[in-house]
Amino acid sequence: MELKEGRYSIQGLDIIDLVSQYGTPLYIYDSAIIKRQLDRLNAAFKVKNLGIHYACKALNNINILRLINQWGAGLDTVSVQEIWTGLKAGFSPDKILYTPNCVGTDEIEMAINLGVQVNIDHIETLEYIGHHHPDTPLCIRINPHVMAGGNEKISVGHIDSKFGISIYQMPLVERLVKTLGLRINGIHMHTGSDILDPGVFTLAADILFDIARKFPDLEFIDFGSGLKVPYKDDDVCTDVEELGAILSEKFNQFCKDYGRDLSLYFEPGKFLVSECGFFVVKTNVIKQTPSTVFAGVDSGMNHLIRPMFYGSYHHIFNLSSPAGKPRVYNIVGYICETDTFATNRVVNEIHPGDLLCFKNAGAYCFSMSSNYNSRFRPCEVLIHEGKHYLIRQRETIDDLLKNQVELAL
Repeated sequence: MELKEGRYSIQGLDIIDLVSQYGTPLYIYDSAIIKRQLDRLNAAFKVKNLGIHYACKALNNINILRLINQWGAGLDTVSVQEIWTGLKAGFSPDKILYTPNCVGTDEIEMAINLGVQVNIDHIETLEYIGHHHPDTPLCIRINPHVMAGGNEKISVGHIDSKFGISIYQMPLVERLVKTLGLRINGIHMHTGSDILDPGVFTLAADILFDIARKFPDLEFIDFGSGLKVPYKDDDVCTDVEELGAILSEKFNQFCKDYGRDLSLYFEPGKFLVSECGFFVVKTNVIKQTPSTVFAGVDSGMNHLIRPMFYGSYHHIFNLSSPAGKPRVYNIVGYICETDTFATNRVVNEIHPGDLLCFKNAGAYCFSMSSNYNSRFRPCEVLIHEGKHYLIRQRETIDDLLKNQVELAL
């Protein structure tokens, strides 16, 4: 995004002009940022075989998926619906990872039949596959018991997490593999999101490598992701280049000791798409109380739930007044809940009708949206190679009602 002569633009396209055409609330995605982040990852890791699989739960618009497929990345999925979407977007089954949790064997069966790489984090599921599909290549998701992540809601590798098979249960896994003749072709872990310290990855790598040595037929080791992106201009983030250098050296040495080259997999979601997204809303009201000044906008937690759900920070600025006088506001939505985007936030003076823009609105924003309060979900616009494209229409009342069955009571 660029500010020039008092107007903000993306790839040379004026944002206020886009709002005039598409309305608010509006999600805008800059494809150049996704490509930049993907290129950074590919350049950071100096290994013979690197596989980047985009975690599509972060942003699942099929047009974004098609671009990522064109740029050579694979797909990380967590549901059969995401698999179907990935296949429709053009990914071949061998480029799709499927890492579910707490699903039934009916969904596992569907994934196996679709030919994707299945990652298992449940011992009973391993037994089931051993009895019904013994020739299916499987990856095992390990819980390394490493506490990591930006907050407890996005930390998934600790001992109390529902995810993965505990490292303490590996002797049982080894017995099952031997008894049932399971084909284990990968080892996987994911410890959390917003991980800043490369040491977390190296600690988990040592655990994974120790486990990997017990399986002679591996094809890849999957480190998940969890890379932290900046949310403010001066924010700290994961040094991907440093991480790449450290992990590449350790991985290459492991492959040498293992006796052959394996593939190193990463599953970035937020790292690829967080910064590409901008969410534009219109100010409905300025409401002053004895203690607070509220800026109420034409959106809410139904469109962007992360501040309410995770306590996440999104930088918010006034598109309509780049040079205005700074004031302090609580920025809130129109949902019948507390519905707060930001508290005591300094923003250039806001008036009714002003357009506010949220940064880092690419990951876990639209994909977590809902129709709460019977509100319509917004449209999505992609900016690609200097042109803008509508990639999702704004919902209408017909969208809310189309799956309801009306009774003649």
